[in-house]
Amino acid sequence: MDGKALLQRRQVAIYAVAVLLAVAAGLGRPATASVVERFIDPVLALLLYVTFLEVPFVRFRRAFRNRRFVAAALGVNFLVVPIVAWLLTRPLPAEPALLVGAFLVLLTPCIDYVITFTDLAGGDAEQVTATTPALLLVQLLALPVYLWLFVGPTVATAIDPRPFVEAFLLIIALPLALAWATEAWAERSPHGTSWQTAMGWLPVPMLAVTLFVVIASQLPRVWSSIDQIATVVPVYVAFLLAMPPIAGVVGARLDLPVGERRALVFTSVTRNSLVVLPLALALPPAYQLVPAVVVTQTLVELAGMVTLTRVVPRWLVPGEA
Repeated sequence: MDGKALLQRRQVAIYAVAVLLAVAAGLGRPATASVVERFIDPVLALLLYVTFLEVPFVRFRRAFRNRRFVAAALGVNFLVVPIVAWLLTRPLPAEPALLVGAFLVLLTPCIDYVITFTDLAGGDAEQVTATTPALLLVQLLALPVYLWLFVGPTVATAIDPRPFVEAFLLIIALPLALAWATEAWAERSPHGTSWQTAMGWLPVPMLAVTLFVVIASQLPRVWSSIDQIATVVPVYVAFLLAMPPIAGVVGARLDLPVGERRALVFTSVTRNSLVVLPLALALPPAYQLVPAVVVTQTLVELAGMVTLTRVVPRWLVPGEA
């Protein structure tokens, strides 16, 4: 077994070590959190760059034309998920900040590391990638509407779309363009081929680094408010448990290929917590608890994603992708 295959085989253990180190750093050195937080965007961008390199450009072009998957992803994320989120939040206390934080993150499908987790589970990563522009555009339009319906008009009018656009350009568009440029370079030059081969070692280590950076930088914020936000943890766990089988059934009913069904599961359950965090931080002072509520979902989700990379291909959507 070569080194790259060994990394893939031991990836869950590597991620577990990264999480434990992050918890130790976040709780043991909370003063460094603001410094570590600055690395979230560049680390995510590098993670997606090495992930995009694993997918040939010609497969991206085919994925853009797959209207059935795009329709399924949009339907699950913007018709099914809002119903599930509304039902799961009914037991929460009537605290506006808790509700706003929970809805802000649960109503927005992920556009960044969902691609990596889909790929690790043997799902159709390029199909998820091709769908991200549509997911981003629709959530920009739908989020104020759903917030207005679920928590009232005050918060809906306070949402600034600029962080969404900036995140898409820096975390999605730029790494994707660089990956395509690297692929073109590799086709013309042996140096490009060597570079692309070297980058092929990085998806697992970079995901471990991403887990460390996100958790180490955000854990102090969550810990300081844990008594207030503990009530949302069961909601996030319930969401992680509910959405995979729902998306699996939808994918099976649409007779999607195995890889696309796995991709549908991950795009339905993974939320846009890192992108909506700037939105949460920009809310008025009355909603100062919202960022901690959003970050709590990140921590719950990251643990769940590592588990789902094993559960989805083995039990929920088995077979050859």
